[in-house]
Amino acid sequence: MRATTLLGDNVLPRGKKARALLGYMCIAAGKPVSRARLAALLWDRVADGKARTNFRQALRELSLSFGSYGDEVLLGDRESVRIDADLCWIDALAVLNPGPSPNNRLRSDLAALCQGELLEEMDGASTTFDQWLLTRRTHFSGQLRALLEDELQTVDRLQMDATQRAAVARRLIDYDATHERASRVLMRALADLGDRAQAVREYQRCRASLKQTLDVEPSPETQALYAEIRVQPGRRGVERGTGRKAEFSGIHLRENASVRSRLRVAVLVFQVSSPAIDRSLAFSLSQEIAAALARFRWFDVIAPSVSVERSDASEQVRVTSLPKEIDYIVDGTLRRSVDRLQINVRLLELAHDAQPVWSDRFELAEGQLHLLDELVTARIVGRIDPVILFIEGRPRRRERYGATGLLLRAIPLMYSMRQAQYHHAGELIAQAMEMDPDNAMAAAWGAHWQVFYVGQGWAPDVGRALATAQRHALRAIRLDPSNAEALGIYGHVCAFLDKDFDSALYYFDRSLRLNPSLGFVWALSAVTHCYIGLPDIAIAQMERYRDLAPFDPYYSFFEGVRALAYLLKRDFEQAAAVGRRMVKAHPEFINAYKTVIAALGHLRRRNDARPYIEKLMRLEPGFSIGHFERTYPLKRASDRELYVRGLRLAGVPNPGRGH
Repeated sequence: MRATTLLGDNVLPRGKKARALLGYMCIAAGKPVSRARLAALLWDRVADGKARTNFRQALRELSLSFGSYGDEVLLGDRESVRIDADLCWIDALAVLNPGPSPNNRLRSDLAALCQGELLEEMDGASTTFDQWLLTRRTHFSGQLRALLEDELQTVDRLQMDATQRAAVARRLIDYDATHERASRVLMRALADLGDRAQAVREYQRCRASLKQTLDVEPSPETQALYAEIRVQPGRRGVERGTGRKAEFSGIHLRENASVRSRLRVAVLVFQVSSPAIDRSLAFSLSQEIAAALARFRWFDVIAPSVSVERSDASEQVRVTSLPKEIDYIVDGTLRRSVDRLQINVRLLELAHDAQPVWSDRFELAEGQLHLLDELVTARIVGRIDPVILFIEGRPRRRERYGATGLLLRAIPLMYSMRQAQYHHAGELIAQAMEMDPDNAMAAAWGAHWQVFYVGQGWAPDVGRALATAQRHALRAIRLDPSNAEALGIYGHVCAFLDKDFDSALYYFDRSLRLNPSLGFVWALSAVTHCYIGLPDIAIAQMERYRDLAPFDPYYSFFEGVRALAYLLKRDFEQAAAVGRRMVKAHPEFINAYKTVIAALGHLRRRNDARPYIEKLMRLEPGFSIGHFERTYPLKRASDRELYVRGLRLAGVPNPGRGH
């Protein structure tokens, strides 16, 4: 079970009975539940009076764990209690919601969040509760299976995009490894994508699962499809190892002569340097890091396996069985210091030699191991991603990786906010989309490029830019429904260009549930919370971004969000200070000047504002307060008035309306 606030703070109670109480009320979907029923369900072996006392204690523990949210979320009277389901998002309810799916979404997208069994850790809360839980699990499993099978039938019948067919089939296979129809759909989709080798491996996986679980062979239909795929010609560029080994500073890798289209990052099993640490913890942490890194779509991740060996006599790493050429390695050590666990982690780049390019250390107290994912894994992957993007985005870095390589080169040019470089970035993104039309990241960044194109005032046809951004963003999430970055970018498109804040918040929520370590999307979500008049949440989300990725080379670019939040909070000194820092770091970013100017206007510091106004008018010669007031996406009239009044007080000229 997990229970978090919008910002990811853990609010799950410690006690098993309190957790079981929360789980029961969540499954009840906001309906009142009898206090007597809950007491009898969870304390079935004690007298009624004692059961009711224990129930009240568990309910109090639950309320305290929710903190200030307790009075809002937990409701009740003398006879019953309930959870306010309208204020919560509950995965088990969302995935089975009979209502219409959001536009361009598959209901099974949510199934990726429903791994394992319903209320998996709640067995043994009580005999009566276990009986109730068995019934609910059976019901939930039947509904979820039916949902996944219906969508598989739909995407297969309509012969939808092969990437989408593969995604739906994989979700059903994750749920039922012996589902032959899903395996056949996945094999066909992989063959359509040209990945015949992976289609063959899927057949072998299916056959092994059937043999182990049911002691049967695949059906004749599945065997016939396998035979058909085996004789198909492989696509050009399918990787074939040369069998030759190369050695880089103690790291043994198989070379690959073919040109690759994506980076590869390998995660090694972390080394244990203290006998008091369970080695399974090191392996589990390594697996969790690999799984979390795989949520980023810039690179392929090779997860650790038991065949990876480490040398304890040296800090160098020895890999005996990594099957593919790789670009980066993540490794680390676990050691115990008094009552704390120390985790040292580093990122090695293998362009020429095994060179460390990033390292960090994390500590956990004895009683915090249950927070390992939240306090360690999320931060590790949140910091690795921007480091890799920065390195790979340097000029003349590599002349490969296809569409992904073009995007990596385009991103720093975009963030320069210099018009010539920005247009060159647009050309690179257009090349990437043309080179690989099924690349969701290319489509997503094509949409993101249009947002700044409009924001900088460079788009000659704003309506056309808006339509293009919408088209690219929707294509991205159709191509890869689980791409957190694409979902976050679409959320920003909805907010900034459409002023559709409800949709924006929905897509930010989906994005951050899929990849809570994506600092970039925390920043975009913070912008939208400024737009809707919630600057305190925006600042908290920016803190989350900084905590996840304190060394993100583009973090200073998003400091403009802080400046806007402070402006809306009427903290004009902070808004001016942060805004000035932002403008100094990114002197070509137009909207940053407006926030600084408005803050200085409210502080009655016209002389300080004058050079910023002059630079703004050079960057955006046609700027007018009236047009800004009509188009800037602030939801509340009071926030627009505050912003505009600051601009006027600073002395910004407004053609047709005087000063």
